[in-house]
Amino acid sequence: MDDIIKAERGPNPVDLHVGARVRMRRKFLGMSQEGLAETIELTFQQVQKYERGSNRISASKLYEISRALKAPVAYFFEGYGENEAVEGFSESESEQFVHGFLMTTEGIELAEAFPRIKNAKHRRRILELVRALAEDDDA
Repeated sequence: MDDIIKAERGPNPVDLHVGARVRMRRKFLGMSQEGLAETIELTFQQVQKYERGSNRISASKLYEISRALKAPVAYFFEGYGENEAVEGFSESESEQFVHGFLMTTEGIELAEAFPRIKNAKHRRRILELVRALAEDDDA
């Protein structure tokens, strides 16, 4: 019965957040799931499950992951629950969308590459192109 209830609820939001942060950090470092798995002595399938939040990461394994990804354990919790219990503040849908995008592979790559474009005119043109493509998709 507990398995049915758990399956209906889905992964715990904390596990989803921590898993997404593991994925983001791993990708930022250019490390494969296989590479991380080997470093922490797991299978890449287990790393996949951690990153999706479908399996909870134990404290000892999170410590190993933090060392492998050269990040403090607290890094994996950053941003979780930040807008809870703050009276008068709520993150807009737009802010939530941007944060979600920045957690994707494309978001990480864009955020990393865009600032390296030194020519301000080129950056502006890229932004105009992205806006035009987004408007085409909306139409």
